[in-house]
Amino acid sequence: MIAKFVTAGVLAAGLVACAPAQTKNTMPEVAPMQSLHEAGIVTLASAHSVDVTIDRLAAAVKKKGLRVFARIDHYQNAKDMSLDMRPNTLLIFGSPKIGSPLMNESPTMGLDLPVKALAWQDKDGNVFLSYNHPSYLKERHGIKTAIVPLTKMGKALIGLSARATSE
Repeated sequence: MIAKFVTAGVLAAGLVACAPAQTKNTMPEVAPMQSLHEAGIVTLASAHSVDVTIDRLAAAVKKKGLRVFARIDHYQNAKDMSLDMRPNTLLIFGSPKIGSPLMNESPTMGLDLPVKALAWQDKDGNVFLSYNHPSYLKERHGIKTAIVPLTKMGKALIGLSARATSE
């Protein structure tokens, strides 16, 4: 499991290289113990259960003045159908002030916005919080001019995810 994680310095160097050189607003560096998979997913280990991680994230989102649009408990949905699944809950949240400029530039951003964060438990009982990194969304949707909203999104995700996962 530890081998999946890379240091923030190595990861941040690659992410900053994705941002345009002419702008002062570069993608924020990621916090320690985050992993950026090939698919652009940032994953943090959580010190809490899936439910507590999502509750803490929702509280931090609301405190920041962002909207929680939905909470989807995949585990409970599976259980309701007599299916087996480890705890796994998705929180969908965001701000039209950040999302609208991004979707105006690239309407396909609506596939990935509002922001989604997934708290999940692995087979060993460890809990993680995952979300799409803004630099991945930038590349995926060809964002060229709406860099400031992506930067704000990245900074917010770092702070919100830290509040949700830390002791």
